[in-house]
Amino acid sequence: MKNRDKRAIIFIAKKLADFGFRIVATRGTAKALSQSGIPVEGVNKVHEGRPNIVDLIKSREIDLIINTSTGRRPKRDQVSIRSVAVAHSIPLITTISGAAASVQGIEALRQEEITVKSLQEYHRKEAESREHRA
Repeated sequence: MKNRDKRAIIFIAKKLADFGFRIVATRGTAKALSQSGIPVEGVNKVHEGRPNIVDLIKSREIDLIINTSTGRRPKRDQVSIRSVAVAHSIPLITTISGAAASVQGIEALRQEEITVKSLQEYHRKEAESREHRA
């Protein structure tokens, strides 16, 4: 995670921890989260040895990944993390705004049941509502 994202991720990680997620992060991010009072487990980057984040992904110990880009060119760890995440069907978020939106979605799911309607059903109910107001 790039350094400027570390400050922004604190609120997101706090919410996820409050929802019961176990937070796992590499050294720099783990330090920033820990200093903010967020319980976090440190894990090695791929090039730092084993066990590392890719090992945790492969062993299905990770359910959601937030991995923001550290620059214009993808680094080897990012490529490894992202390709293994896709191969194991683990949701992968690559921006802070995407992570914030995902947390809002998780929060909404926890507060109320989400229902699915067809577009036709949605418009029919809207039309009925307008008729009752008229």
